[in-house]
Amino acid sequence: MIDIKGFYTEVSACTKCRLSEGRNTVVFGEGSLDADIMFVGEGPGQREDETARPFVGPAGQLLDRMLGDIGLKRSEVYIANVVKCRPPKNRNPLPDEVQACLPYLRTQVAVIKPKIIVCLGKVAAKALLGRDVSMTREHGVFLEKGRFYMMVTFHPAALLRNADFYEYSKEDFRLLKEKYLEIKDD
Repeated sequence: MIDIKGFYTEVSACTKCRLSEGRNTVVFGEGSLDADIMFVGEGPGQREDETARPFVGPAGQLLDRMLGDIGLKRSEVYIANVVKCRPPKNRNPLPDEVQACLPYLRTQVAVIKPKIIVCLGKVAAKALLGRDVSMTREHGVFLEKGRFYMMVTFHPAALLRNADFYEYSKEDFRLLKEKYLEIKDD
């Protein structure tokens, strides 16, 4: 059994990539350690770097509303990012930065043991699926991967920039609720 507090301490001291040089704090992740659903974004933004909490800025507020729309609370899911430190100027994490952090995310998945992992955006999808993803073609589709299902949907920040994607994400969340109700007692 993994000691989550010890693991958090290990991640907080990480200097495996250049992102550690500019961070204020490590944004580990938060939520229920028994969550059936885990959301994974690409990396922390400025507000997250200031608060050490994932998805607390405008994109996080939108994510919270979308969770509420399907009857879930933030405290019932687990939310993490591929990289744990903020990339400069909120750029996408570089491949070597993703590779440095991916073992931490894999350990989080092993601890949480979610039934469903939702990849928020292309960066998270590529990191977890190991390939490029077409968001317009693959969003809302569930893939069975080992002991859990994975689904790709648009990152909430993308929805804030392009409202056209919002209806797609709304439908993706509806499908997420359906899948969750279907498997939650397994």
